[in-house]
Amino acid sequence: MEEEFSADAELLALSREQPEAFGAFYRRHAQNLLRYFARRTLDPETAAELTAETFAEAFASRSRFRDRGSGAAAWLYGIARHQLGRYLRAGAVESRARRRLGMPERDLQPGDYERVEELIDFAPLRAALADALDLLTEDQREAMRLRVMEERPYEEVARILECTEATARARVSRGLRRVTQVLEPTRRQMLREAD
Repeated sequence: MEEEFSADAELLALSREQPEAFGAFYRRHAQNLLRYFARRTLDPETAAELTAETFAEAFASRSRFRDRGSGAAAWLYGIARHQLGRYLRAGAVESRARRRLGMPERDLQPGDYERVEELIDFAPLRAALADALDLLTEDQREAMRLRVMEERPYEEVARILECTEATARARVSRGLRRVTQVLEPTRRQMLREAD
């Protein structure tokens, strides 16, 4: 473990003069950092974006890194926590660091989504979601399918379900509340395992 700490610190120090050395630091930590974000956001695209933001910020501030005994990985995860906090507060990933470095926007291809999902075992979440959906009434399931999955407006959901808009809203709200209650223990367990 001590060797890894010192190797990370050496890579960051070397990258000040030889920026390509940062690539080795990136390769060493990218997969675990992506997993860290994916488990917290449950969204592959956001996880990839936050990972890119974190490494962009780390690269931009690498000259300020000082090894105080906790290692470069701890420094990197400090930046990651800051990025995640900003994302959670703002509701979206800001790309200032990437733009400042002239890095292009990253478009995820279908294979990229699969790769992120492979890093995380979504099986418990899928099973919990299936259980939660089984607990809903048929009306709630159908209302949620139309509104949440197909993103139809409530007016259209009400017309299809032959009910009032207020009833459609209530069915979706009750369904979401029930699904959230059932998924919460699984989500908490996944977060504990990620730490």
